[in-house]
Amino acid sequence: MSQLTPAHRSGRRTRWVAAAAVTALGAGTVRARRRLAALPVLDLAPHDPAPLLGWQLITAPGVTADEATLRAAVAHAVREGLQVLDLVPAQLDAESTLGLLRLLDPAGHRTDRCAPGHGAGHALLVADAVLGRAGLDDAEPPRSAADLFRLVRTLKEYAPEATGWALAPGVTAPPPDPGWRAEELRARGLPPGLLSAAQLAGLALLVKCGVSAPRWGLAAAALYWLQPAAVLAPARGPRPADLARATALRPLRSLTTALGTLRTPSADPPEPAGTAARRAAYLNELVAGTERFFEPRRTDCPWCAAPDLAVRVRMPDLLQGKPGRFTLEECRRCGHVFQNPRLTPGGLDFYYRDFYEGLGGEGAALVLGRMSGTYRDRAALLRPFTTPRAWLDVGTAAGHFCNAARTVWPDTRFDGLDMGEGVHEAARRGWITTGYQGQFPDLADRLAGRYDTVSMHHYLEHTRDPFAELDAAVKVLAPGGHLLIELPDPESRTGRLLGPYWLPWFQPQHQHLMPVGNLKQALAARGFTVLAEQHGAAHQGNGDFLAAVALLANRLAPDPRAPWAGIPDTPGRRAARSAVQAMAVPCYAAAFALDALGTVAARATDGGNAYRLLARKALG
Repeated sequence: MSQLTPAHRSGRRTRWVAAAAVTALGAGTVRARRRLAALPVLDLAPHDPAPLLGWQLITAPGVTADEATLRAAVAHAVREGLQVLDLVPAQLDAESTLGLLRLLDPAGHRTDRCAPGHGAGHALLVADAVLGRAGLDDAEPPRSAADLFRLVRTLKEYAPEATGWALAPGVTAPPPDPGWRAEELRARGLPPGLLSAAQLAGLALLVKCGVSAPRWGLAAAALYWLQPAAVLAPARGPRPADLARATALRPLRSLTTALGTLRTPSADPPEPAGTAARRAAYLNELVAGTERFFEPRRTDCPWCAAPDLAVRVRMPDLLQGKPGRFTLEECRRCGHVFQNPRLTPGGLDFYYRDFYEGLGGEGAALVLGRMSGTYRDRAALLRPFTTPRAWLDVGTAAGHFCNAARTVWPDTRFDGLDMGEGVHEAARRGWITTGYQGQFPDLADRLAGRYDTVSMHHYLEHTRDPFAELDAAVKVLAPGGHLLIELPDPESRTGRLLGPYWLPWFQPQHQHLMPVGNLKQALAARGFTVLAEQHGAAHQGNGDFLAAVALLANRLAPDPRAPWAGIPDTPGRRAARSAVQAMAVPCYAAAFALDALGTVAARATDGGNAYRLLARKALG
């Protein structure tokens, strides 16, 4: 039997890659067509004029809208029950239209309360009431399209089911300015450098496939080349003036745009206001070292008191890159994994700072806002057992779970509790009814017996004393009430495979990781009966391997601009970080495929990286 030569094996792999590229491009084209068909077109025919009082039209510089368009937009918003309406110019250039359709699903985002707000960045019709609740009624006019991108993201949070989009033939806009592309991508929540590197890698892959596997490779190249015309030419509504030119010159334009973005000075994000003061404060704290942030190492298990401990993993702060090293130890008797030595309250304050709020607030919000399906699955777990009336979400952060859970339980009152200021913002948005800021055990007596449902989603592992948190839940729940808990699973096989680069270790924030058997015993000891247990369904499909690549890249080239960075911020270090991120792009693609397979395997085997328990408190 003849064996394949390395050249033959390489050619076969290239054909598979080219076939995958054709499939992905074809699916993307069909998806864009479907989304475009879901985008309504404003009706400019004469009709009964809607009152303009109570609405504001906010436009980017150089954008104009005639009165007929404004009246049609208000009429459309009133008819559809909208409070925010993004107006997409019908003559928006082809690439900008395609870019919008990659991000925006007009039908899905209208009903997805947690979907991020995306828009064309030209004109927004907004109800005065929404601007008032968001504290933006006296805001300065937008200075660029990037400001409109940020504004629609914010306003979608205040009108989660009342934000819509429409093609507006009467809106005119200037051509895009390539010099602003990096800032505009960042305003959309997209990293300009990484996106441009991925675009260049994709173009290089098409060239390689075209040379090594001509049949599939040329098909992929042709589909990419003709995609603007395939999506927009026969479409109802949009009429990009540059469609023919954009289609003919697409590969060249893509190349020059990606290279231009990488060379643009604004590809590096500007330092936020107050960065100098923040950097001075961090460096002043770090003068005394990080040892003072740790308690003495304990010699027994905090769960079962056994003295038989073993090191599970050691790592630095791979999330933010703050100084310090952290050790997770495992009890050989009960399997409990815990941080040892444990951070002091002052240490927790230092390492949490600028993660969920401050510098890291926007990134955390983007991640939390992309988990709508997971939030709904958690809420739906109660369906066979109860109809919740008063629900307290402990560790709610900015209330994303409660916001999404309202689609499952529209008549339920959702309240939230958290240590951070975001709980008050969640109340202003209307995602929760009441927000409590503080420690759960400290507030338990005040809230005793008020709730028939309490949830703790990826919260218990952050706490210093999980037993005290469970005791607080017993107090707050009415007799027969339900407790829903979701946690990372320290018994996950992927955790052992990836070592310190397994995201759910989440050092230095995670203090305790409990095997499911331990938690079930603790619940039984407090009078709870476990009603449901999920592993595969609770698997976090947002990327064990993707996160591992990101953590490794961050470790190899930490951000020199971070205010706690102990290295000088030089152009060379910034370039090195960009180079590492660019080289990681193929690894991200492979990791994405591995994560997709891992999610399928987790669902099929009821395994995965997390578990979920629903328990009922005793009636007596």
